[in-house]
Amino acid sequence: MAGAVLASVSGLLARELARRELRGYVAEQAALRRVATLVAQAATPEEVFAGVVAEVGQLFGVEQTLVNRYDPDGGATTVMGAWARDGVVAPLPVGTRWQLGGRNVSTAVMRTGRAARIGDYGETAGEAVGEAAALARTRGIRSSVGVPIVVDGRLWGHLSLVSSRERAFPADAEARLAGFTGLVATAIAGAQSRLELRDHAAEQAALRRVATLVARAAAPHEVFAAVTEEVGHLLGVDFTLLDRYRPDGGVTVLGAWARTGPPPTPIGSRFSLGGRNVTTLVHETGKPARVDRYGPDSGSLSAAVVEAGMRSAVGVPVYVEGRLWGMIAAGARRPAGLPADTEARLAGFTELVASAIANTESQAQLTASRARIVAAADHARRRIERDLHDGAQQRLVTLAMQLRAAQAAVPAGADELHAQLDALAKQASAAVDELRELARGIHPAVLAEGGLAPALRSLARRAAVPVRLDVRGARRLPEQIEIAAYYAVSEALTNAAKHADASVVDVVVDIAPPAGGGSLHVRVCDDGRGGADLDGGSGLVGLKDRVEALSGRLTVRTQDGSGTCVEVELPLEMPPGVD
Repeated sequence: MAGAVLASVSGLLARELARRELRGYVAEQAALRRVATLVAQAATPEEVFAGVVAEVGQLFGVEQTLVNRYDPDGGATTVMGAWARDGVVAPLPVGTRWQLGGRNVSTAVMRTGRAARIGDYGETAGEAVGEAAALARTRGIRSSVGVPIVVDGRLWGHLSLVSSRERAFPADAEARLAGFTGLVATAIAGAQSRLELRDHAAEQAALRRVATLVARAAAPHEVFAAVTEEVGHLLGVDFTLLDRYRPDGGVTVLGAWARTGPPPTPIGSRFSLGGRNVTTLVHETGKPARVDRYGPDSGSLSAAVVEAGMRSAVGVPVYVEGRLWGMIAAGARRPAGLPADTEARLAGFTELVASAIANTESQAQLTASRARIVAAADHARRRIERDLHDGAQQRLVTLAMQLRAAQAAVPAGADELHAQLDALAKQASAAVDELRELARGIHPAVLAEGGLAPALRSLARRAAVPVRLDVRGARRLPEQIEIAAYYAVSEALTNAAKHADASVVDVVVDIAPPAGGGSLHVRVCDDGRGGADLDGGSGLVGLKDRVEALSGRLTVRTQDGSGTCVEVELPLEMPPGVD
């Protein structure tokens, strides 16, 4: 009888244990399913962390649960998700951080890459328990178990159960937690993939905007400003710089951006190389460089940005046609805070900067070449003018004088010979006048002697159309500038007389003050029939080439029946190649 009772009780206990195990299994599967749904819905990692720690804490009946992430260097860990049972203990705030080391779950998982458990965090004589265990004791924690979270084959962090009781965890706790860590790893990998995709799209958009500037032949300072700003926003850093190395061993800041406030190193700042900073390291090696912790040895070059709070930086060289030209740097206020792919992401921008610089240098060389051609043509024109004046013109004047002398010596009664000599003398004088006019058209002497204003007044007096001339701020200008302005007005007046049927032409010449280099503005407007075509004849085309060779700009505004305006703007600072 007693045996039957015992057998019946054992059966009841076995069935109860089976029912409990089934309920636990069902609860565990339901919890896994809820977390898996979060992951499938592409919830943020923060949402998945919060869901996992809550589900695990309730499933195992513990006081606290944590999701921690290890630093890249493995020296510390940070709380990314935390849950605590209501009324028992306050959860550790997300972002709580402690250094690894000693006898604790965080350190054990980091060192072995496997699950670990601590049965009692009570103080043990002669044993270094570490910062994590010390924090646990202050919060009444006695035991914990941790399981690694592995993302894409590398240890990312760990999921842990925390209890105020000793050895309170089931023997299979590690195995049961593995299902949750797998879901956490999937959520992190998915979030990283989405983030990488967004980053790639943002990077391509930023590169496209800069490339558009380069393709439009924007001025270098525009490209530099765009690059530093685009890099700053894209990488989420606090400072960006674009430096150029000088032949004297120094460096000049050509682009600068800061997330808040003005850049600590203004554009145009000049520094000497030296110290432990990315600008000097890139210059010494010709390769990308990074400094994870700026300190007192950073040198004067980095003093301003260090004072502004920069603690780490990455620099990448800029090569132009095979030579080291400068570098782009990205800096952050946090030490060791720049991702490992920062150098690679900066490389695309350095190539665009190099293209912009090469284009600018090629354009400068082309402009200088065109300027030299224009200058050579002007020199040749003046030489022809001198040759005409000193050679053929003088001979014709002498011939005319000799003919008049011969005419005076004709004896009375030789009327026919007198008339012939008179006709020849007049022809010689006419030839002198024509040659003088030709020489004046080649290069007016008044332009060389008196400058632009007197030359334009002389030109206006000889024009076939009435001219209203207004010269503002008259002063002597570089020779090539005066020649270009003179011929611009001359060509516009000729066109107005020949093609526009104009009744009056307004000529305004405005010489801006020399501050900042100054500029010359010329505007010639007629009231003729309009319809002028910049490509329709060689006069305006040649004039446009002359103006652009001096880094100027020529525009023609015209409308049928409403006249034509020719406008010229010339910088008074001469481009390279012009004497």
